[in-house]
Amino acid sequence: MTHDADEHGMTTIQYVAATALSLFVFVMMANFIVFFYARGVARAAVDEAARTGGRSGASLSQCEARARDMLHDLLGGSMRAEVQPVHCRQDDAVVRASTDVHLVGWIPGVTPDWTFTLTGQSVKERSP
Repeated sequence: MTHDADEHGMTTIQYVAATALSLFVFVMMANFIVFFYARGVARAAVDEAARTGGRSGASLSQCEARARDMLHDLLGGSMRAEVQPVHCRQDDAVVRASTDVHLVGWIPGVTPDWTFTLTGQSVKERSP
């Protein structure tokens, strides 16, 4: 009878360990998926900001406001705080929008942080 109890105890330990490992892998995968989503939102905000700033008569403040609105609509709370404000500038006939992003991993020391810079550009339309 003790032999069966030992096997049952070992099976329980293995089951708990396997469950913990699979949950850990799930959290890591979810973290990377959320990172890719945040990168996509930041990329879209930078591109849309540059397009907005490139319109005839548009100002750089309109460019930055468009990016801010997109980030506010598509990213929540702490993740939005990890995306630096988008800055727009005009060099000759090109409007550039850029931001720095630092995404913090959910499990410190295990899931890596991700830091990158995104830049979008658009040719400034001329008034007819």
